[in-house]
Amino acid sequence: MRYLLSCILLLLFITVTAQERANEKIIQKNTQDSVVHSENILIGDINVIGNKKTKEYIILREMAFKKGDVIASSELNAKLELSRQLIYNTALFVDDSVYISNKINNSVSVTVHVKERWYFIPLPYFVVADRNFNEWLVQSKASLDRVDYGIRLSHSNFSGKNDKLNVLLVNGYDQQVSLRYQLPFVNKALTKGFSVGFLYSRQHEMNYGTDLSNKQEFVKSDNDFTRVFTRFDITYSYRPNQRFRHYVRFSFNDEWIGDTVLKLNQNYFPSLLKSIRYPDFSYTLQYYNADYYAYPSKGFIGQASIYKRGLNSISDLWQIGLRGIYAVPLSEKSFLRFEGAANIKFPYNPYFFSQALFGYGFMQLRGLEYYVVDGMAGALGKFTYAHQFLHFIVKNPFKSTTHDRIPFRFYAKIYGDLGYAYNPYVNNNLLNNTLMRTWGFGLDIVSIYDFVFRLEYSFNQLGNNGIYLHAN
Repeated sequence: MRYLLSCILLLLFITVTAQERANEKIIQKNTQDSVVHSENILIGDINVIGNKKTKEYIILREMAFKKGDVIASSELNAKLELSRQLIYNTALFVDDSVYISNKINNSVSVTVHVKERWYFIPLPYFVVADRNFNEWLVQSKASLDRVDYGIRLSHSNFSGKNDKLNVLLVNGYDQQVSLRYQLPFVNKALTKGFSVGFLYSRQHEMNYGTDLSNKQEFVKSDNDFTRVFTRFDITYSYRPNQRFRHYVRFSFNDEWIGDTVLKLNQNYFPSLLKSIRYPDFSYTLQYYNADYYAYPSKGFIGQASIYKRGLNSISDLWQIGLRGIYAVPLSEKSFLRFEGAANIKFPYNPYFFSQALFGYGFMQLRGLEYYVVDGMAGALGKFTYAHQFLHFIVKNPFKSTTHDRIPFRFYAKIYGDLGYAYNPYVNNNLLNNTLMRTWGFGLDIVSIYDFVFRLEYSFNQLGNNGIYLHAN
């Protein structure tokens, strides 16, 4: 424990020192540039090429400048690179470049060259019914009986306005129908948008509780369903600029559980209920200022949210959440990344459907993939040092104007995670109300379509160690 804390403090010291040095260099460079390059540059024409499906104004909206802007020459290259990053982070293109194509006196013409992704990709759906791949592979022994199969129809640029249409049809161990349409901009200013969705699912097996060793407990019924869930939702989005995004969501939910679930856990729902209907509301503020959202090596990504469930004492729950990712480059090929998150729920209640915390979504510690830690409040911190040791590009053997090159980047990394989950109703679990600690080393592989594959060898304070696989 002391060794881990020492490592974390050392990482923090290196991070702060590196950031201070980087800031000093930026200040010195800007000072020098202001002396040497005092002229201003007028942005003349901006030409977009390569966009066959995407509307031009969707691309121009992401740029750090617009036609007619006057920019100090010392800032021009930085704004060109920032524009390239912002356009790439729309997830519409496999590659893009932003460069000066012509200069006359103090006026420049800028060209934006993009290579579009394949937007419509019907994909087979093959997902394990377990909480993650590692749990299915080891604890369920890769049983094909615990697999959901179907088809996902996804169009990520339906009308060329970066709007997304998703249809999911699933059969097998579980059954599910999911529909969603998202349109990010509906006004002339390109700041307001919306999304609507519908979900219907029913399960033969469900998690009804957590045992004293922080493992999920399941109940299974081959002849009947143990859980049926329906949800309708609508979201209003507001994006005043490239950095900030606001989301206000409303949904209506209907959930039913079988008799067996209620017998095994009378505190699954309040008042021994078998079914519950409730609306919920949420507001989320997101901030993006990083080089690459899928795998940031420089910059900051942050999120704050407030969630309200239900209108009466049966379903009443508030939740406040914070999340942040901060990456500091140490050299051209290495960086430090800190990830933190915190959640608090109130009023405190012992009902199982209110207590999911660690082991779901972002709230996971590397090395505790087989465990869940329920609670009403919790926080985590993740520290990673990564170094890119290999980078190469594979040329597509098939002729393609957009997918002619497929890049791969390989990162070696070491990491350490800390977490704490507070649960006033559980005092004898292995991981509740105690400091959780994990550490390890691994390999990250990053490629096109925001693909990130993680191979990790992790250790935890329980004495467990092993290989864990993750893919986005």
